[in-house]
Formats: sequence, C-alpha cells, structure tokens
Amino acid sequence: MMTLEQLRIFVAVAEELHFTRAARRLRLTQPAVSSAIATLEQAHQVPLFHRIGRSVSLTEAGRLLVPQARLILRQVAGAEQQLADLSGLRHGTVRIIASQTAGTCWLPPRLHRFAEQYPGVSITLAIGNSRQVLAAVLAGDVDLGLLESAVDDPHVSRRVCAEDRLVIAVGQGHPWFGRATVTAAELEQAAWIAREDGSGTRAQFEQALHGLGVDLRRLRITLTLPNGEAIRTALLSGHGAAGLSDLVVADDVAAGRLHALPLPVAPRAFTLIRHLERYEAAATRAFVASLPVLSGVDRS
Repeated sequence: MMTLEQLRIFVAVAEELHFTRAARRLRLTQPAVSSAIATLEQAHQVPLFHRIGRSVSLTEAGRLLVPQARLILRQVAGAEQQLADLSGLRHGTVRIIASQTAGTCWLPPRLHRFAEQYPGVSITLAIGNSRQVLAAVLAGDVDLGLLESAVDDPHVSRRVCAEDRLVIAVGQGHPWFGRATVTAAELEQAAWIAREDGSGTRAQFEQALHGLGVDLRRLRITLTLPNGEAIRTALLSGHGAAGLSDLVVADDVAAGRLHALPLPVAPRAFTLIRHLERYEAAATRAFVASLPVLSGVDRS
C-alpha cells in the first residue's frame, strides 16, 4: 500500500520536476526521494515520471495522481488540525500566504508576537502575488491569505486588517527628488521600475496614473522586478522611479535616501481571506483574532 510519506514525496517531485530540489525542500537525501518514487512505481507497476537525462516530467498516470495526492494530504492535515484542537493551543499549524508588501512589511512583527504567545503553534508563511494568494486559498493549500487588492469571490470571507498608501518613490539624483508634484507628461516620459503583472501594487499604480491622465500604453517600464525590496534597492542605486507602498520606503524616506511624492489614490486595504467552506482550526481562529480589524469593513 502507498504511504503518506510516499505521496508527500511524489507531490514535491511533481511540483519541482526535479529530484534534488524536491529532496532539499523536504529535507531528505536525493537517494531517499528517488527510492520512494521507485518503490511507489514498482508497487503499482506504473511509471509516474519520464526520466530523460536530467529532465523529469510527469507521465499521464503521474498527472492523474497529482490532484488525488494533494487532496489526500490536505484531508490528513485537516484531521491533524482537528485532533490538535482537542489539546487547546499547545499544538497546531497556521499556513499563510501573503502578497509582497503585506507579507514582508506588515505581517512579520504580528507573526512574531503570536509565536511568542503560542509557542506550540507552527506558522508557515509563503509570499506570492494577489492572484497566487487567492488561488492558494481556494485550492485549500493554505489556511489564510493576506493581499492588497480587492477580492470578489463568494467562496472566501474578507476582513480588512490594515491599509497603506501608494507613493511615487525616487532616489537621490533623480530630477524629481525633493519635488512635491509632477505633471502627467513627466509621468509618461519617465523610466519606471514596476512589479510583475498580477501584482496588486502594479494594478493600483496603473489605476492611479490612469486617473491622472497618463496613457498607460505610452508608459516606459524599463525594469520589472518581483518584489518591493528589489525595487527599493534599484531606486537606491539611482535607477528610475517606482510606485510603491509607503511602508516599503518609510525608513529610506525618513533617512533622506529616497523621496516620496504623493499619489491621489485612496488608501489600499490589506485584506485577510479564508475559505468559507473549509474547517477552521483553533490555531487559525486564534491567529485571526490576534489581528486588528478596521471599522466599516466586510467581515462576511
């Protein structure tokens, strides 16, 4: 019979499509991972992976097994959570995925305080863009998601915990450094550093420029980077301008390393989401209760 450990290893290899990376992710040796897959294939007399040189890809049987294996692992994790609830909060796990700004600037100190209060609870945090956060919550891969863009999905609850504001940030030596305003024409002519498509920051930044009369088709994006920290570093080196959260650049603005120009855009909400139909463990409920709630928000 296949074991949960074999399924766990199979899913890791299926997601990484690389035995060594899967072993590193699972903190196992590469031979142990290869042996587990070989045993699973031999027991059922069906290959799960094509191995051509160093390339690994799923066979048809492997592709069919992936969603079933993920479902089984999620169900086992849910059962473990329910058992952990019987012992109060001495045990448990909270799995969170957050978008870049919320996950790197706002959430960490709150995770630290919760961990100090409940040392027996394990917390894992993954970072993704807004699309990835919603997808992970809907798939049941995590317990909670925290994102910076609007959410309109009937399967999730929504709770606004905080907010930030987008600003235009530039480094020393940039012609806008020290200025209070810039024109729409200057915005169109500038060299911009931007987040990737699918990012909540990118979407709101483009909406703000559009509201200022900027033709987005003429926007000169010279550099696309995957997170706010990378953009902040590029700005400090003197490259371009960027639309970023005031939380990302606050320390550098205070120190005079960066300059922030306001954008006429409403504050952006940090929204905590949870799948309405999935079991909510005691550890998850306790973590949600530890976060602030802004007044006048949707808590359905």
